[in-house]
Amino acid sequence: MSLGEFDLIAKYFTRTVTRAALGVGDDCALFATSPGMQLAVSSDMLVEGRHFLPTVDPERLGHKALAVNLSDLAACGAKPLAFTLALAMPRVDERFLEGFARGLLALADAHGCELIGGDTTQGPLNLCITVFGEVPQGQALLRSGAQAGDDLYVSGTLGDARLALEAFRGTVALVGDAFERVRVAMERPQPRVALGLALRGIATSAIDVSDGLLGDLAHVLRRSALGAEVNVDALPRSAELGALPRALQRTCTLAGGDDYELVFTAPPARAAQVEAAARAAQVRVTRIGRVVAEGRLRLLDDVGASVPNTFGSFDHFKA
Repeated sequence: MSLGEFDLIAKYFTRTVTRAALGVGDDCALFATSPGMQLAVSSDMLVEGRHFLPTVDPERLGHKALAVNLSDLAACGAKPLAFTLALAMPRVDERFLEGFARGLLALADAHGCELIGGDTTQGPLNLCITVFGEVPQGQALLRSGAQAGDDLYVSGTLGDARLALEAFRGTVALVGDAFERVRVAMERPQPRVALGLALRGIATSAIDVSDGLLGDLAHVLRRSALGAEVNVDALPRSAELGALPRALQRTCTLAGGDDYELVFTAPPARAAQVEAAARAAQVRVTRIGRVVAEGRLRLLDDVGASVPNTFGSFDHFKA
């Protein structure tokens, strides 16, 4: 006999909570944060055919569903506390649920983030997570804090998720293990929570790269009323991407999206602190440019020549 709605919640998603006053099973979760702390809340939805392919491994999908939300907390410098899950699926598929729950809850456990409630219903496969975190009063990293003269940094590498998508589309041929390595980047991103926490008091602004470097950086510049110069040849990329034509490299790194790395700004005087934060978080960071008073974004190459900005960012209603 197939599981019903409340049976599947009980079997796959009901867990003992230690931080929340009340978790899964009642009309509301009850949750209190610490004195002197601000609650950080973010929601992200993943829709089959829009955010992930039907062939994705359920365990990786569970991981990514939470990872993209934890990435938002990382960009604010917030410590993960708890999350809720809203899940729509065409039918009860226990094989899918087992893998999905395993990936979801393994990442939750790794970050001490409790599942405290949510909803399930029948319908097209759709996942929506709301995550809760905390940050000391006044210490959140915001998009609006950049200052003229700040250095501009990015964590990790950029472009592999877009490269994997192009491989799925058949526009790029990857041989050997190269495809699997970039596919992992797309399907199992690593939220930079430790780096976000380490950058509190060092970075002046931050955002995570979900829709493409240029599009997400533009949000910071708009909120901070500033411009920036980005060295497109300094953008960190994998060996797989670096072996491909320059035009494709630039498309993937500048406008690829789905990277879930942190883009942040910090004064040049804090460069040593930035490096120390990166070492503590065990994440590579790369200086890719600087913030300028002139309110526009300029792309430059290694010798300082202008690169035409013909790159768009992802928009769900324009793609």
